[in-house]
Formats: sequence, structure tokens, C-alpha cells
Amino acid sequence: MTFISIVYALFLLSILGIYWTVNKQRSRLWILLIASLVFYTSLQVEYIPLLLLGTWINYRIGRAIAKTSERQPNPQTWQLVTDDWQTQFAAWERRRLIGLWGGILFNILVLAGFKYIPFIFNSLGTWFGLPAAQETATWFQQNILPPLGLSFFVFECIAYLIDVYRGSPASAQFLRFASYKLFFPKLISGPITRYHHFQRQLKTLIFPSSHDWVEGLWLIACGAFKKGVVADRLGIFVTLSFENVQRAGSGDLWLATIAYGLQLFLDFSGYVDIARGSAILLGFNLPKNFNFPYFSTSIADFWRRWHITLGDWLRNYLYFPLGGSRVGLARTCLNLIIVMLIAGIWHGAAWGFILWGAVHGIALAVHRLTDILSKRVEGLKLLWKSIPGILFSWFLTQTFVFLAWIPFRLPNLREAGWVMQHFWGHTGDIQFTEKVYLESLGLQRIEVTLLLVLIWLIMTLSYAMNRGLKLQLNWPIKIALVPLCLYAVWIFAPEGGLPYIYFDF
Repeated sequence: MTFISIVYALFLLSILGIYWTVNKQRSRLWILLIASLVFYTSLQVEYIPLLLLGTWINYRIGRAIAKTSERQPNPQTWQLVTDDWQTQFAAWERRRLIGLWGGILFNILVLAGFKYIPFIFNSLGTWFGLPAAQETATWFQQNILPPLGLSFFVFECIAYLIDVYRGSPASAQFLRFASYKLFFPKLISGPITRYHHFQRQLKTLIFPSSHDWVEGLWLIACGAFKKGVVADRLGIFVTLSFENVQRAGSGDLWLATIAYGLQLFLDFSGYVDIARGSAILLGFNLPKNFNFPYFSTSIADFWRRWHITLGDWLRNYLYFPLGGSRVGLARTCLNLIIVMLIAGIWHGAAWGFILWGAVHGIALAVHRLTDILSKRVEGLKLLWKSIPGILFSWFLTQTFVFLAWIPFRLPNLREAGWVMQHFWGHTGDIQFTEKVYLESLGLQRIEVTLLLVLIWLIMTLSYAMNRGLKLQLNWPIKIALVPLCLYAVWIFAPEGGLPYIYFDF
């Protein structure tokens, strides 16, 4: 069952009908949990026990950390001298840390066990000439399929345990925690949602207003259009191009790179739109994950707008604990590089993802240095605020972002390097043009170029209306567009569709 399917539409309608006919919160939680298990069963039934076990273990660890917190020694009630109280406090803090690190280690081992063992053994086999290690990696790749949504599952669990350690209340009921953890709209690809954000909404859960119904349906229709009509059509061209890079010309490589950047954004943001729309119909508001990232004018601004919930996670649970920007300029730059390296590793077990994270970390460090210099030099400050400066910084940022997508799309560094080396002066195979453009797409190269330009213009118009003029579509227009978007998906989406890109992460 995928989001863009008749099966999901019937599934969601059935759940809404049952969900809003019951009044007790406990009954609604059971409906959510059962619906989430049914949803995941339709994708990977074999991993249902693992999800439930992981949810239960994290719930129990959270309860253990909270229980330890409740036993914190209080010098006003404990009849202890100062030295004794400090000893008791140290023991209390040690128990909490053991619980926290035990939970973090458990989640990381689960993630590493399914996603990174083949990469680790393959790398060891290549570096040290160990055929047995490479055979082990091959066996894992052929026989062990990573659970869908495991990375998002693990990050949410780690965030929950850290929040409890920092003083937030642990979930008192396993049903509530499991309903949050396995909530089907966000289960596979987010957005990454904190438990306490979800819990607060449970306390005020009410039937959606007419405005909410319109907004939810609009997000679902808009997300389906982004994914089915635009991203999947771009994905056909991207796949054909990157699977035949040796035959593509320099112009084809540029078009494929731009098309992939657009496909990735529309594919992922389309998923999030459908997830958020489905959640609104169930009475929940999931956090936004994108805010026009391709109109950012610096790499730091890009990461405030792209995959927002992942950026928040990295800041709150990695960057700030490492010291953030409070530990001197050199250490700040190192922290940025470390955080983005981890972000790259989180996305996938391949050197291409590590390279992607590294270059983004270096870019953030360079931006930090440039920003400090600009604040000290009045001329630079004025330059970046001028229209030419803004346009140049936008162009520089987006050029970097799109070029950095190459190792993201081609995690094999040899293939990614080949593409980077042939961006200029490389003549493509004439058969590439015939097979890819004419036979597969039914379009000329210039028509594909114009299509990409049209997508950019539509995004620019949307950005200008939303951020510049502060204009939003009113509800009658959204109601009228919902069936049109869904009909367009029905007619123009590729048969069978393409899998969501972030399902692999």
C-alpha cells in the first residue's frame, strides 16, 4: 500500500469513518495502532515483531530513566551531610546516564545491524584483502532487507530518550507511546516528530473543523500531484540518464543533475504533504519539513529550510551537545563537519553519502567563517544585502547544493566522479538522445529543458506569492483544485509509479 493508490484512499476513508465514530480516547488510540500495523503489514509484514519489540524496549527504557529521575535526592528532605548528598546525587546521575546511553546504544546497534553491516564488511574486505568479509557483505545484501523507515524510527526513539533524560515526562502508557511511534502517516519517512509534541495534541483531540478538512484534502492532493505527475516523470528521465552516464553528453548530465534535484525535493515534499494531510484529518498537526529550500541564499539557510525536522534533530541532539557555537570558532567549524558527516551516514551506507555529508559540513564551516568576516567588513555586509549580492549568493548556494546531489544519487564514488569530470566538453552518444529523449520520453532535449524551466518558474511564482506577497489560496479554490489534482494523477502518473526516494533511507 502506497500513499498514491486507490487502496490507500479506501484505507484512509475506512479509518476516518471508524476513528471519528468512537468517543473514547483509548479506543481511538487502539484504532490508530491497529491501522498503523495494517499499513506497515502491507509493505513489510516480516518486520512487525521488530517494530513492536523496538517500541516496547524504548518505552521501558524511557520509564526507567523517568523512574530514576523521580528518585533524585533532595537535600531539603534527605537528612544528609553535604558529602553524602553529593555521593547520592552522583549515583543518581550515573543511573540516569546508564539508562540513556544503554537506550541510545540499543537503537544505534539495531540501525547498524540492518543498514551498515554490508558496507562495513565490504570496506574491510577491500582495504585488507579479506574475501570472507566481502562474501559476508554480499550475503547480507542478498538476504537481509532493511526495514522501511528504520532510520526515522531510530532517530525519534533517541530524541524521546534524550528528552526524558532532560526532564520531559516519560509516556505513562505503552498504548500512547506505540500509537505515536507507529503513527502510519509518518512511520516510513517522517517528518521526525517528538513524542511530547504528539502527546500534547492527544489531550486536545477534536473533530477537524471545515477549514482543517479542506486543508488536509488539499495537502493530500497537492502531495499526490507533486509525486505522481512531476517527480515520477522526472524520475524516469533521471534514471535513464544516470544508468547510462557513459553515453550521455555534458548537456545531458547537467539536465539530469537539475532534474534529480527537483525530483528529490518534489518526491520527498510530496510524501510529507500527504502525511501531514492525512494526520490533519485524524486531528493531528505534523511539523513542516520544507520551506522553499531552493530559494535559500546560503548553505546555512538551506539547512533551515530543507528537511527541517532532521535539521532540528541534528541541532538539538548533536550540535548543541557537542558545544554548538559556544566553544570557539575552530571547534564550531569542527562540530558542523561532524554533524553533517553523521547526517550523511544516516542517509545511507555508502561512501557517496559520507562525501555528501562531508562537503555540506565543510560548506557550513566556510559559511560560518564568511559570515564572521562579513560582519567585520562593512563593504561585504552591504554587498550581501544588495540585489546583485543576493542573486549571486543564491546562485552559488544552489549550484553547490545541486552538484552535491550527484554523490547522493550515485553513491559509488567512481560513477559520481565520472559525472563531475564530464560536465564540460563531452559529446554524448547519438543513440542516447534517441533512446532516452525520443523513444522513452517522447520529447526533444530542448523540450525537456523547457519543462525544467517551467517547473522552476512555477516554484518561483509560488515562492513570490507565499513569501513575498503573503498570499494563500482560499478554501473555495483549494476545494476546486483537489479533484483536478487527483484526476491529473490518475491520468498522467506513470503506471505503477516510482518508489519514494526516502524509503531507502
